[in-house]
Amino acid sequence: MPAWLILILIGVVLVILGLATEIGQFLIWIGVVVLVVSLVLGLLRRSRT
Repeated sequence: MPAWLILILIGVVLVILGLATEIGQFLIWIGVVVLVVSLVLGLLRRSRT
């Protein structure tokens, strides 16, 4: 599995957990950062090929 896909899955899980727990705000921001980083990595890899 590509690294960017794993990062997207982790980001989605963190956002979902953030919505369901008390420390939600922190987990939501971490999830958003992970999603953005994974999308940027995916776009960079596509532009190289």
